[in-house]
Amino acid sequence: MGMRMHVAAPHRLWSLNTPRIPPGIDDTRIRQRMMAEDGIEIFGGFGELAGEVFRIGIMGAGSTRENVLLLVDSLEKALRAEGYRPPASGHQAAAAFYDAEH
Repeated sequence: MGMRMHVAAPHRLWSLNTPRIPPGIDDTRIRQRMMAEDGIEIFGGFGELAGEVFRIGIMGAGSTRENVLLLVDSLEKALRAEGYRPPASGHQAAAAFYDAEH
């Protein structure tokens, strides 16, 4: 979706994703919208990363293909509603990853 990851690829945890929040986007509004509309909870950064990153946990039942695609769709929908225009589909990228890996 065109968001840069906060942590470089070799140092990332598979279970915690921290995409950087696009300029001009209010992370609280995104998180509230996702919870209200889709029942999906993600967290914002804290300390010096408050308002800079999303903290998205992907583990257990939440790590299935179906649930990851639901999360990606919800995040993209919320970002679009707040004015962000992703240069590419998060759903297509995630589905392609699963198709290549599984």
